Amino acid sequence: MIRYALGCGNGHEFEAWFRGFEDFERQRDAGLVACPACGTVHVEKKLMAPAVATSRAREARAGHQVVAAAEAGGAGSGSAGAAATGSPPQARPQPRPQPEPVTTALTPAQADLVARLRELRAQVTANAVDVGEAFPEEARKIHYGEKEARGIYGAASREEVRELLDEGVAVMPLPVLPEDRN
Repeated sequence: MIRYALGCGNGHEFEAWFRGFEDFERQRDAGLVACPACGTVHVEKKLMAPAVATSRAREARAGHQVVAAAEAGGAGSGSAGAAATGSPPQARPQPRPQPEPVTTALTPAQADLVARLRELRAQVTANAVDVGEAFPEEARKIHYGEKEARGIYGAASREEVRELLDEGVAVMPLPVLPEDRN
């Protein structure tokens, strides 16, 4: 996937992802690429700096926020559920306040989808424990019955997620919201 810096004839600048240059050209020529601010399809690529991939940047991009939960009473069974369930912990850090979402450039269907994803994420984070970087170890302990069954979420690399899935630990990424990218 390639990220292009784009701009419209009205001076609005934005970014979009494409499979490649040909994909961008084909979509633009078909009128499928539109400015999210004004809706015009007269869009051109803008000058942008290349992304230089350092090992630290690659590692940061590889991290994902994921969620896992054990089924009630299933701690010894070796199975984990895909939804965050279980009783909330006694002492939980308060979630940081989320900025008011800006959805003016979205269609009504897109705004509805983003609102539903926000609700899902809020529900998961309200009913699960953030274990941060310890997510893979904690998910394994719950899966193998070494710890009490409870919903957790935290950070894991792609490789760690693959390993957990290979072991049968049910995990899924938390939805990435538009405000997370700012």
